[in-house]
Amino acid sequence: MLMIRFSAAAEENVIPETRQLPRLVDRADLLSELEEEELEARLDEISERQQADVVVVTVNSLDGKSAQDYADDFYDYNGYGIGTDKSGILLLVSMEARDWHITTTGFGIRAITDAGLDYISDQFLPYLSDGEYLDAFETYANLCDEFLTQAKTGNAYDGDHMPKGAYPWLKNLLIALGSGVVIALLIVEGMRRSLKSVKMQRSAENYVRAGSIQVTRRQDHFLYTRTSKSARPKNNSGSSGSSTHTSSSGTSHGGGGGKF
Repeated sequence: MLMIRFSAAAEENVIPETRQLPRLVDRADLLSELEEEELEARLDEISERQQADVVVVTVNSLDGKSAQDYADDFYDYNGYGIGTDKSGILLLVSMEARDWHITTTGFGIRAITDAGLDYISDQFLPYLSDGEYLDAFETYANLCDEFLTQAKTGNAYDGDHMPKGAYPWLKNLLIALGSGVVIALLIVEGMRRSLKSVKMQRSAENYVRAGSIQVTRRQDHFLYTRTSKSARPKNNSGSSGSSTHTSSSGTSHGGGGGKF
C-alpha cells in the first residue's frame, strides 16, 4: 500500500514533456463558450508565433496554496512552456479571495520584468475588478505579445522604458473628463456673453457711487511680494530587472500578483 501511494505521488509530481491542457482553463466559468473560443484562439496564435506559452487559468479556490505556488505548480505540472527553457507566461485568477498571480518562465522572465508586471497589471486589473473578464484577459494577452516582441530586440520594457500611450481605461476617463471640460467652457462662455455690458474700470474711484465719498489724497504703497518654489523633478530612470524564485518542481519562475 505504501509503495502504491509513493508511486502515485511521484507520477503526479513529474513534469510532462508536452503541454497537457489548453492555454485557456476557465474552471471558474467566468467566460461564455463564445468568449472562450475567441480568447483561446488568440492565446494559441500569440503562443505559437512568439514560441512562448501565454496562458489564462481561472479557479474557484487555491486549495490551501498561495497564489504563487498554485500558479507555479499549475504551469510546471501541466507541461506548459515552449523550448528547452519552458518559456511562457501564465495568469491565474482565483475567485475565492479574489487573488491574481502571473508566473513567468524561461524567456518570459526576461520579457516581463518587475516593472513590466506592474505596467501590465495596471492595465488589466480595472477590467478584472469590474467583472469584465474577457476585456481583462485580452488586455493581458495583447500586452504579453507586445512585451515578448520588444524583448526579442534585446531591449525589454523595463524601468521608465515602457509602451507609449495611455491605458485603455485611462483613455476612457480622459475622454469623459474632456467632454466635461468642453461643456463647462461652453457654460462659462455663455455667462460671459450675458455680462458683456460689464467692463473693468481703470480706477477704484469708478466703483464708488458718486457723491458717497470724497477722495482728497491718493498714494500707492508696495505691500509684499510672493515667491513660489517647485521641487526639481527626480530621475526615476533605470532598470528593475526580474525577481525570481524556485517552485516545488525546482523550476525558476518570475512574476507577482495581488488582489482584485
